[in-house]
Amino acid sequence: MRFYLIAGEPSGDALGAALMAGLKELLPDVEFSGVGGPLMQAQGLHSQFPMDELSVMGLAEVLPKYRALKRRIAECAETVLAQKPDALITIDSPDFCLRVAKIVKAQSNTRTIHYVAPSVWAWREGRAAKMARVIDHVLALLPFEPPLMQAAGMGCDFVGHPVVAEPQATPDQAQDFRTRHGLNDAPLLLALPGSRRGEVERLMPVFGETVRQLLNEHPKMRIVLPAAPSVAARVRELASGWPVSPLVLDAAILPEKRAVFAAADVALAASGTVSLELAAANTPMVIAYDMNWLSRNLIGRMLKVDTVTLVNLVSETRVVPEFLGKNCVPDKIALGVLAVLNNPQNQQQAMALTMERLGRDQEPPGLRAARAVLQAL
Repeated sequence: MRFYLIAGEPSGDALGAALMAGLKELLPDVEFSGVGGPLMQAQGLHSQFPMDELSVMGLAEVLPKYRALKRRIAECAETVLAQKPDALITIDSPDFCLRVAKIVKAQSNTRTIHYVAPSVWAWREGRAAKMARVIDHVLALLPFEPPLMQAAGMGCDFVGHPVVAEPQATPDQAQDFRTRHGLNDAPLLLALPGSRRGEVERLMPVFGETVRQLLNEHPKMRIVLPAAPSVAARVRELASGWPVSPLVLDAAILPEKRAVFAAADVALAASGTVSLELAAANTPMVIAYDMNWLSRNLIGRMLKVDTVTLVNLVSETRVVPEFLGKNCVPDKIALGVLAVLNNPQNQQQAMALTMERLGRDQEPPGLRAARAVLQAL
């Protein structure tokens, strides 16, 4: 069998590589072509062009590259139509991937499979129906997504979330991290203001003032701040005004990142999949997030759920405190962090249930996804 895969982001590259490994385990003579990053290439994909060309976000970034992206969409579709693979597998990056699928579907009966369901449970539910026009089957990361995709007219399988397959630091590694950095038994706050520049610009000042208030209650508190390489320099600049200098780490060094996640007493994090990473490490958390005024008001009107934290949604609880939009202010956040620090056990059951429901201790997500692909065909 032959598959054409497209991934446009590092997270999609990781999903694609795990899926390819699963397909190779089930079908030793399987062949791949398409677009992917280093992880997919390590599994045998010869990328049609560098995946980095697709890793653009935001209107200001996309507009200058619009013609080039449109050309790449056409090139991918033409290759799929010429190769006639058993399936076109698109991985996240819907703005690019679904445009390729639309062209392919209009000119062939090639099966189309999309990996990562749109978050229609949160907002813009019409995306599912629109996707169903060009996608036959969906591989979902969250257990409550299949009925929503099926209702829109697509097949869908929950295949597990990749977070459950990620290694976790041991207690000894966590203690070693504390010892190496001279943290000893001090209360340790893990600050995670996001990986995008806009998030960092908005949240770092808020987090800094929150830290100032926390130090009134815990003068010996230490702060560790894992920063994505793309924003590390700016994070250091903004952290220089904090009342205590945080230990800024390179988040790309995974053993160190895993160790601090396990070593932290509590995390203050931006909204996103990081809540699942924290749950996997069994780290209690508080979520704080804000957007620009226009986005805050538009998205606030469209939201269909009363929480945006995946731990709350998957566990069907509301134990992780959220401070969003107008509530994303230091006074409220500091009280939330103190409450979690004083009662970290309150989140333990919900975090464990989340990991169980996402597929921990079950077949690896990549292999589950591979089985789902073959069954869908």
